[in-house]
Amino acid sequence: MAESKLTMLDIAKMAGVGKSTVSRYFNGGYIKKETAEKIKAVIDKYHYEPNVIAQMLKAKKTNVIGIITPALDSITSSRVIMSMDEYLRNEGYVSYIINTNHDELRELKSIQNFSKLNVDGIILLATHLTMAHQKLFADLNIPIVILGQSYKNNVSIIYDDYNAGYDIGKYVADHGHKDILVVGVNSKDEAVGITRKQGIYDALNDMKIANIQFVESTFSFDYTVSKISHYLDKHKLPTVIIASTDNQALACYKVLISRGYKVPDDVSLIAFGGYEASELITPDLTTIRFENEEAGCCAAKAVIDLVEEKDVNNEIRIDYVFIEGHSVKNINKDYK
Repeated sequence: MAESKLTMLDIAKMAGVGKSTVSRYFNGGYIKKETAEKIKAVIDKYHYEPNVIAQMLKAKKTNVIGIITPALDSITSSRVIMSMDEYLRNEGYVSYIINTNHDELRELKSIQNFSKLNVDGIILLATHLTMAHQKLFADLNIPIVILGQSYKNNVSIIYDDYNAGYDIGKYVADHGHKDILVVGVNSKDEAVGITRKQGIYDALNDMKIANIQFVESTFSFDYTVSKISHYLDKHKLPTVIIASTDNQALACYKVLISRGYKVPDDVSLIAFGGYEASELITPDLTTIRFENEEAGCCAAKAVIDLVEEKDVNNEIRIDYVFIEGHSVKNINKDYK
């Protein structure tokens, strides 16, 4: 019999059992040991693989968690997803991952599609939550965990962006910098574009620093190179550049080096991310590293707890580590 033609009914006939018994075998239900061995022998002989999607559509519990991410090429996202997937696998769950490429409509559609597939729960690595998201969350009867943004009506795993931003702002001010360029992203990303930025600005304002310039970029390396090149063509060099991500910082570094500037002698550089690549440049980058692996595990545990109807804190905050490299000059020493 051709493998592609094999059905559950065929397996049942060859194993000498009923079709419902074969169905219980695949769904993890109870059947006698000798019966299971007969079914397995047929499966092994014909290399049968069940239609997983069809099974999911029928099953009440699938042990599948849907993960939706705005990007797969992000170092942060990859760290989070890898730890998330590992945790879920160890707990007997399978991860289905969808990359939306920062497309909001694709993100909403992916949430709907996962719901139709009867996944047990969804983890959304969110950059922006709209009214459409909120309505969809309310309409769906499925556990959803939001990672990266705060949303009071769902369980949220958030980074401590405000305090991280404040620590960076205070650090550069304590090092004597008064002419500052902040490279950020737009306010659609609430965590990075608003909360992290606000922390930076509040620290600088508390330290009486008034000369702060802002360049709105994206998370793209190439786009940031273009934006910083354009800025430096028309403005004087700041004493320090605060980048919202290490990727942006590396783009700034490329532009500065290409123009003959030295870091930190001519301009200091500081960021958020803690990427391994940031240690490879000279000097190594001063940065903040968020505990991304912890965030992934927390999100995975939270969604499993929701599936199992356990109590989960509405908001779980992820800490960070300040990594002091050698990319920020202490200007105060020059005046002592």
